[in-house]
Amino acid sequence: MVSTLSSSRRQAGGRGRIARFDHEYNCLVALTIEKYKKKTVTQPLASTVSIVLTTLGADADAAAIARTLIDERLAACVNILPPMISIYRWQGKVEQDREQQIVIKTASARVADLQARLRQLHPYELPEFLVLDATGSEAYLAWVGESAR
Repeated sequence: MVSTLSSSRRQAGGRGRIARFDHEYNCLVALTIEKYKKKTVTQPLASTVSIVLTTLGADADAAAIARTLIDERLAACVNILPPMISIYRWQGKVEQDREQQIVIKTASARVADLQARLRQLHPYELPEFLVLDATGSEAYLAWVGESAR
């Protein structure tokens, strides 16, 4: 079978493409890339947010700890996830326990105070305390900064 595609079309993956549209698409992509290259997002220091992860035993009163962190303005929001199974190595043995994952959103400037207070409240000998830097909408970051100051 002889291809009858004109010079303004070419074969690509078994389908004809119109060169004019390819050119317009490529120009549009280039403009979009330039638009976003120029836009930089900066966060004021007060709006820098951290997400802190910790776990508690499934039977622990996670809500009481969460409320304390909120009441003392060490956190803007605390999420308590449903119980899960954790498997880990502790003191040379592999252990398995039911735990709750706790997700804490706080101002980065409050992380040291949060860690000290959580250490007082936490029943574990060595509590999980993982800190993740977060980005997000300016309004949400500002709310976290205002709520945990």
